[in-house]
Amino acid sequence: MIRQGKRNVDVTMLAAFCLLLLSGLVILYSTSAYNGEVKFQDAFYYLKKQLFAAALGIAAMYGAARVDYHFWRKLAVPGYLAALLLSVAVLLVGEEYNGSKRWLSLGPFSFQPSEFAKVAVIIFLAHEVTKNSADMGKMRVMLKIMGMILPIVGLVGASNLSTAIIILGIAAVLIFTASPRYGQFVILGLAAAGFLAVFLALESYRLERIAIWRDPEAYEKGYQTLQGLYAIGSGGLFGRGLGESIQKLGFVPEAQNDMIFSIICEELGLFGAGMILFLFLVLIWRFYVTASRCTDLFGALLVFGAMAHMMIQVILNISVVTNTIPNTGITLPFVSYGGTSVVFLLIEMGLVFGVSSLVK
Repeated sequence: MIRQGKRNVDVTMLAAFCLLLLSGLVILYSTSAYNGEVKFQDAFYYLKKQLFAAALGIAAMYGAARVDYHFWRKLAVPGYLAALLLSVAVLLVGEEYNGSKRWLSLGPFSFQPSEFAKVAVIIFLAHEVTKNSADMGKMRVMLKIMGMILPIVGLVGASNLSTAIIILGIAAVLIFTASPRYGQFVILGLAAAGFLAVFLALESYRLERIAIWRDPEAYEKGYQTLQGLYAIGSGGLFGRGLGESIQKLGFVPEAQNDMIFSIICEELGLFGAGMILFLFLVLIWRFYVTASRCTDLFGALLVFGAMAHMMIQVILNISVVTNTIPNTGITLPFVSYGGTSVVFLLIEMGLVFGVSSLVK
């Protein structure tokens, strides 16, 4: 269902998005060139794979933006069921990397179903909350909707706790947005805390991460955290200069992934890191404006879901890099290396642009 006719373009949102995507590619090359040369004898190895993923994502984003966003309600339940099946497949036949089983391989390609799950959950929750909008003030309805996503939270959380936290956060934001009563969220918060405590207790390595967070110098696995903090501290106000990082030369393991913000701070300093955060803030602000102006609840919830995802993931990543919270292995949107992440983030952007194009 391709939407015809005149479409509005949020120029500010588009500009912030383009600057963020382009800046992310430049930063990724600067951060990953050394590792690419050492491991694959190709300084452009990571950049080329990210560019390929970005090209696929931009094509998907354009397609999603042109489709009438009401069409996605038809795919809400099938998409959620597909996410559940893919998450089960990861547990059964998934590939393990760095001690985590999060990938499925399809011939020469591999992807993380948890990234698809985030988009599927946003659409599914937007559909369910819209369907039950008249009764969202009732505790039983709120618990029913939260109960619907617990299976995907449990399946994803078994191997990827950070994504499970993001999904719970998205659910909380969407239910809060549509609920006329806020007192019930105290109960929801307590339930979420209990759920998180159970997940932490199920695996000893998760409790170990808390101990490392409290005193990284006392543990060998605190090495990455310490090196990231050294990178942040050495950047100063304006940084060493793009491409001049010392910590990315093998000191910060896999610097192009979760810890890339520490290299941003080292090379571009507090000023450069602040500019990246400013672009995220502008993007989130335009998400909020779009959702607030949307007269259709389903469209508003789609945008609020994407906004919650972006906001939570940025906060978690920077909190991990600065050792504000225990290491959760979460990437920085549009900047960290990760093809699956980029593709599905761009699809989310397509959903948002599709809604914003109808907002005056």
